[in-house]
Amino acid sequence: MYANDGFRELERQECLRLMAKVPVGRIVYTRRALPAVLPVNFSLDHDGAVLLCTSATSELVRAIDGAVVAFETDDVDAARHSGWSVVVTGTATVVTDPAEHERLARTGPASWAPAPQEAFVRIEPELATGRELVGGHTLYGVDLTA
Repeated sequence: MYANDGFRELERQECLRLMAKVPVGRIVYTRRALPAVLPVNFSLDHDGAVLLCTSATSELVRAIDGAVVAFETDDVDAARHSGWSVVVTGTATVVTDPAEHERLARTGPASWAPAPQEAFVRIEPELATGRELVGGHTLYGVDLTA
């Protein structure tokens, strides 16, 4: 971000707090050497890790296990020209520990597209960045709602 570009930079804890308010985000990963983006429902674990639940046999699980991915969430009010966007970058890993899998089956996200065999994926938030546009005003003093 550039100084006076009309956005406020968000601190890490604020990024995680905002992420916890929305049920859907987008995972950004590599598919066949090209960038791919997929909307998914998610939740945050107690340590701030992003949790996904999906089919254990899905192409997504095969593509992201052990890979560095980005995960984006946002909330935008088009009428008021305001909102925020948060991106978490980190390594995605399929949960293989039986006790952890059992815990997440009770407390983690439920897949919106259930499958016979589900897997949980953790994305450790190595980097969390975000920005916010408040009320449609830039730092230049321009009113974007007019």
